[in-house]
Amino acid sequence: MAQTLEPAETAIDRVLSGVDARLLRQHRIDLRAGEPVAIPGGAVALVYVICGSLRAEPSGRAAVSEHGVPGSLEAGDALLFTDPRAVLLHAAEDAFVLVSSLDLPPTDDGILGLLPPSLFVRDLPGSDPAVAALAAQLGPKLGSGDDPCADQPGSSVVCRMMANTVLVSVIRAWAIRGCAPAGWPSRTGDPFLDRVVEAVHADPAREWTLEDLARTGAMSRSVFAERFRTTLGVSPASYVAEVRIRSAQDLLAQGRGVSEVSRAIGYGSDEGFSRAFRRRTGLTPSAWRSDALLRASRV
Repeated sequence: MAQTLEPAETAIDRVLSGVDARLLRQHRIDLRAGEPVAIPGGAVALVYVICGSLRAEPSGRAAVSEHGVPGSLEAGDALLFTDPRAVLLHAAEDAFVLVSSLDLPPTDDGILGLLPPSLFVRDLPGSDPAVAALAAQLGPKLGSGDDPCADQPGSSVVCRMMANTVLVSVIRAWAIRGCAPAGWPSRTGDPFLDRVVEAVHADPAREWTLEDLARTGAMSRSVFAERFRTTLGVSPASYVAEVRIRSAQDLLAQGRGVSEVSRAIGYGSDEGFSRAFRRRTGLTPSAWRSDALLRASRV
């Protein structure tokens, strides 16, 4: 029977609809010519040039071009870093910019694993003027002491939703303008293997057998196992285990108990879960949760 493949637009819709970033900090910053832009470390960083222009410079040995960052950014340009150590930004002239620091959990539909270290969108107002206008108003002006996200009950939720709207729109513009790799957001470059990978991410708690996975990819077990390992570099069982642990990390970071997380991701015992978790992370689940909660409290 012929297989019907999912249109690329549907795949993009699904990936973007799963994005739910936590807003860590957000400011609009006045810069004098030559002043640097502080790109927050340890988080996803979004830079939007409201007016003026910025220039990008290599950091260490990394060439700007290797990270897909242009030499200069003009008013209306947006730059998203998933690895904020890639480049340094300075004002080429007096400029006003938005800098957002966001936390995208690893299990946020795997979006981080689908994005390059940085992505660039030229002239956001030209394709999405409403979102560009929103981006120009987000966050307090640095040093003003006026934070609209802390004024009234519910303000922080509204600000997070607006920041997510801009984030999703920038990724969408990058994708539909042809800047993304061919076939994006394919995880594997193989539509049948993509179907398997997406099924595992959607339901990591399921007791996936090789036969289940092969059937999802419309292949025999032997063909599937070889094709999967060749493409992703790991066995199907190892991949499922890794997705489970990443899901566990997300839940533990929310403060969930070890037993609750163990059951939620499909382990039959806390002991088995703890062994698997420690084997892949070097920490026990409880120690990892304590570290994650401590990091979050320092934001």
